[in-house]
Amino acid sequence: MTVGKDVSMLFPHVVNCMQTDDLELKKLVYLYLINYAKTQPDLAIMAVNTFVKDSQDPNPLIRALAVRTMGCIRVDKITEYLCDPLQRCLKDDDPYVRKTAAVCVAKLFDINAELVEDRGFLDMLRDMLSDANPMVVANALAALQEIQEISGKEVLEITSATLFKLLTALNECTEWGQVFILDSLMNYRVQDSKDAEKIVERVLPRLQHVNSAVVLSAAKVVLRMMEEVQNEELIKLWSKKMAPPLVTLLSAEPEVQYVALRNISLIVQRWPQILSHEVKVFFCKYNDPIYVKMEKLEIMIKLANENNIDQVLLEFKEYAQEVDVDFVRKAVRAIGRCAVSLEKAAQRCISVLLELIQAKVNYVVQEAVIVIKDIFRRYPNQYESIIAQLCENLESLDEPEAKASMIWIIGEYAERIDNADELLETFLETFPEETSMVQLQLLTATVKLFLKKPTESVQRMIQLVLSCATSETDNPDLRDRAYVYWRLLSTDPEAAKDVVLANKPIISDDVATLEPGLLKTLMEQISTLASVYHKPADTFVSRQRLAVQKVESVASRTFEEEDVAAAPAPQAAAVNNGVVVPAAAASSAPVMDLLGDDLLGDSSQPPAAPAAGGLDELLGGMDINAAAPAAPPAAAAAASSADLFDMFVGSSDLSVSAPATNLPILLSGERAKGLTISGKLSRSAGQIVYYIHISNGSAQPVDGFMLQVNNNSFGLAPADQVVAVGTLASGASGSGQVVMTYSAAKHAQGPASTRLQVAMRTNQLGVFYWDDNIPLSALLEGNGTIDGQTFLNSWRSLPQESVQRLNVTISDIEATKAKLHSANLFVLAHRPVPGTGQDALYVTGRVFHAAQVLLELRLARGMPEVDVSFKSERQELADATVGALRNVLA
Repeated sequence: MTVGKDVSMLFPHVVNCMQTDDLELKKLVYLYLINYAKTQPDLAIMAVNTFVKDSQDPNPLIRALAVRTMGCIRVDKITEYLCDPLQRCLKDDDPYVRKTAAVCVAKLFDINAELVEDRGFLDMLRDMLSDANPMVVANALAALQEIQEISGKEVLEITSATLFKLLTALNECTEWGQVFILDSLMNYRVQDSKDAEKIVERVLPRLQHVNSAVVLSAAKVVLRMMEEVQNEELIKLWSKKMAPPLVTLLSAEPEVQYVALRNISLIVQRWPQILSHEVKVFFCKYNDPIYVKMEKLEIMIKLANENNIDQVLLEFKEYAQEVDVDFVRKAVRAIGRCAVSLEKAAQRCISVLLELIQAKVNYVVQEAVIVIKDIFRRYPNQYESIIAQLCENLESLDEPEAKASMIWIIGEYAERIDNADELLETFLETFPEETSMVQLQLLTATVKLFLKKPTESVQRMIQLVLSCATSETDNPDLRDRAYVYWRLLSTDPEAAKDVVLANKPIISDDVATLEPGLLKTLMEQISTLASVYHKPADTFVSRQRLAVQKVESVASRTFEEEDVAAAPAPQAAAVNNGVVVPAAAASSAPVMDLLGDDLLGDSSQPPAAPAAGGLDELLGGMDINAAAPAAPPAAAAAASSADLFDMFVGSSDLSVSAPATNLPILLSGERAKGLTISGKLSRSAGQIVYYIHISNGSAQPVDGFMLQVNNNSFGLAPADQVVAVGTLASGASGSGQVVMTYSAAKHAQGPASTRLQVAMRTNQLGVFYWDDNIPLSALLEGNGTIDGQTFLNSWRSLPQESVQRLNVTISDIEATKAKLHSANLFVLAHRPVPGTGQDALYVTGRVFHAAQVLLELRLARGMPEVDVSFKSERQELADATVGALRNVLA
């Protein structure tokens, strides 16, 4: 049963074992009943007499076990017999039985609310809040809270008398009982500030608890009471007492740190004075995970003030020189956000940004340009003297947001930049290829330049831009804005100045600021998932309850309909609504529609890291320019968006056809209702092509073949889902080709995997699924070479390489270079390894929308051994790359 096997046929025999006196055996029998009572409701009723008898057993463990099991069986006929034993157990002498029965009331309410109200169980739960045992109090409180959430009615009203009882039980409860009590205090309506003081006085010791959930729940109550008092001295005192417990949470494991940081982020937004002197605690450690570092950065920005800004900026500057690119970008943006929010520190922030720009690190320069644009908007006409330094780094800008920011600066301050027209002209050269963000900024900046400096060269520029934006673009936003500018300029240039050159509103740093109403809601939900997501609970928690099983509905269902097990062998197939599904697909996440956004749950397994070896001493003496080959000819240009739907099977730009006999079988006739599907991914004419061959062994003609893939590590998606093999009569075969393109929506995050999950739909036979492997040879791009210096710098900056040995003999180095070049692996240098009798080849290639791969091949000519060292930003590609290399050299 616990390993997924169906043992429901043993139900009558197991029920007979209920009479045993062995407690351990009785527990197992009750566990079995909970699992299978819904499939055997009539037989389950046979066990009711034993349940009732056990609920009066002298042993309190058996009494509690009986009432707990009856509450867990969600069949309506069982609940009719539950009420009397439950009523007795709620008044039992043993507190263990009472606390178990209290939870059972909540389960019974979920099944039959009217029955609970009619039998007076709610009143009994309220009376249990006065119980002498603190665990009974906590469980009764938890049950009432659950019932209140299910019903939406106020069944739990905490009065002053109830409050006193809960605070008394608080000190003696288990940690989770304390959490329940502390959460319930959030619903208490405070009468006056003295009432709030009394509650905080009893709750403050909970801040020293070892359990982080208790600490956060206690903090939530104290913060709630701080809203109710007006005494500033009291608030200051409570704030001082809350700081150390919150800081202590950051010494836990990273996962707990992250939850604590997300909660602290809310707290410091509402009450920054609590941790205003503790900013050093949030300085990042070298071994912090990236998600912890990112949260610490956010909190440091919120805590930054005029007293600690120098410390914070020094820390941010250090972060901006780290190796993690995402973290560096976040650190640079943090400096800009501090400048925007702290006017007196803006000059110091700009000085730090300029120092970082001097380092000439590409992504640092781009992020700095983006944040300096925000600083200019926050402080107009104050720091424009640094524009000249920004203009010196135009060649570093290759990301759309950085380009758009620089173009905005040039357009906004065109009158202060002598060669503004020349600078804009460099961007205009690539206007048609730019993203819409950059095109819109170019259009507006050119219009600003024309209004400020209407020279002849600028007039030609504005004509060119307006013409291109109105007649050569498919972007409606760009086209409409261009028409508006054109009409303004042609009818009333003065009005155009008033519109385009109007004063901009002053911006503020509200990137991570929540709306006051939302912040108030989240402050009341601290220590829950809502405070981690920073979203109210009702936006992601479903209130739908599990339906109670009716005897009539379950009697007609079989166990196989309840649980569909995965097929045991790769060749086996599962059947789902008449559609054949291979075992690999059947065992994955739920299958969605073929033409939807997703097919199956993403799954990728990173390869194990092989042994490593150092190569820096050899690279240091490598002549990186002597043997660098000429760049290969550019691949054929991809079809335009207008021709996208012509890129299916049989299109004229695919001249290479793979013979059907050479294609591996993906689905056999037994698994695909008579169809045999063969296929393989290959590179042809600069494109990735899925060659498909289909043989129809079914008894009917089949047509309407369409192909789709699941999210994958390389963002591969069919340019056109149609597999143009026409209608295949019974016994006929057909071949087709599907061009694969890049789709950001299909790009799966996480470690790279060569697994590709594919689905094919037909009009007559339904949908078929299979798993394929993406050969790296199909992913290597024709323009994937780099220069030797870049190779050398990358090799030294990347972490430890992986080393593998190939049993391949190489005699002719030049022939080997030609083989590698034909496979889009480019030899940058070749040199002998001193004192070893070996040759070293330094090889690179770029994997489609993944990463650059760097290889060193060490070989002795005529010997059957080649040692391959691999480095890349995506180190998990090592096995696939070495496998592709083996196929090339074999």
